[in-house]
Parts: sequence; structure tokens; C-alpha cells
Amino acid sequence: VTHDGHVATVEIDRPPFNHVSVELMADLADALETLDGDGKTRAVVLCSAGKAFCAGADLVASDGIASGGMGGIGSLYDQAVRLYSIETPIVVAVQGAAVGAGLGLALVGDFRVAAPEARFTANFVKLGFHPGFGLTHTLPRLIGQHRANLMFLTGRRVKPEDALAWGLVDEIAPLSDLRAAAGRLAQEIAENAPLAVVATRKTLRSDLAAAVRAQTFHEHEQQTLLRVTDDYAEG
Repeated sequence: VTHDGHVATVEIDRPPFNHVSVELMADLADALETLDGDGKTRAVVLCSAGKAFCAGADLVASDGIASGGMGGIGSLYDQAVRLYSIETPIVVAVQGAAVGAGLGLALVGDFRVAAPEARFTANFVKLGFHPGFGLTHTLPRLIGQHRANLMFLTGRRVKPEDALAWGLVDEIAPLSDLRAAAGRLAQEIAENAPLAVVATRKTLRSDLAAAVRAQTFHEHEQQTLLRVTDDYAEG
């Protein structure tokens, strides 16, 4: 976590793919909650190191999130609810692949700035799995039900120019200028009256965290059913 005036930059650095884990998401939620209460941070840039923004959850590694069964995934979704409960506006800088739960993480932010190299993928059906991380609520809310259906049911990779047209991305910036561009957007938010920004954001996001909690409960049920199938083993 670093600061530049009223803007904080929070960087995820878990090479090589920045896979999500319960510990990582808990640490991220802790960091963002600290920024919520520090009295000086008015906007956050969320970014990650390496080529991939976040390649999602590692479902196959012996030490991956699903190695101990579905309990780890349920705990991950508890952290997702914490992330959606953050009060400070978040601008996400996406430099590469945002896949599965990594796409879900990108949607935690209020806005997304993407490099031309970025790709957005809800590839769950290719793995014989059900979408998670609250995506079945947050993605249609952002880009509309039909386009969300297209992403979910094809598992296709969406390029930044299409993501921009759909409203999934707010700006495309060269990789060399990506974090600076995200910082400029965060600064544009931070220069406004902070109490008014927080109050307005609460109104606009209203019951989003509660909706994510309810949706992840359903997603977890479906994932639990699918995890024991031959399709999942093959995927």
C-alpha cells in the first residue's frame, strides 16, 4: 500500500498469476478497511504485479483453494462480501487477464482502466463449473443481462475495446501509462468533498454487499453439486 496525497495504491503481488486465495483476499479486505478508517484516503487504485491481473482461483493445485473441498471457496466468498462493503471508491487497473474470480475481483471496483493487453473472461462453463464470487449478480448489473449471459455461456475472452463499448471498462490506456491513468481517475474522485462522495456511493451501491452475499450462497450450492461430476473432473 502506497499513498499519493488522498489517493492510495494497493498492489497485489502473488506471482506468477495472482491467483486468489482466502488469505490474499482477507489481507486485501484488511488493507482496504484500514484505508476506509485512516481519515485521509479518498480513493483507491487497485492493481497487481506481473502480466496477469488475476487468473482466478487455482482449482487443481494440491495447495489450491479447492484442495480441502468447498469450504475454502465458501470462505473466499465471505471475503468477497467484505470487499463489496468497502466505503472508499476504487479504481481498478487491469493490465492482463482477469479470469473467473479475477473478473469478480475487478468488478469490486467502481471503475476499471484497462491496457490493450487485458482480457476479461468468465470461463467457468469451460471448467464444468458454475460462476462464483457474486459474478452472477455483479456482471449483469454492470453490462446487462444479455451480454453477461453471452460471457457466462460461451466463456469467451472479451477484449478491452468490446469491454469499453459494453461498460465493463471505463477507459483504455497504454500499458506504460495504465497505473497513471487509473491514478488520474482516482484523483478526479478524491478532489471532491469526501463525505458527499461516500454518501453518494452508498446510495448508488445500496444493498450490493448483501446481494453479493445472497448470490454467493446460491453459487456455492451449485458449485458444490457440479464439483463431483465427470464434467468438472474433465474441465
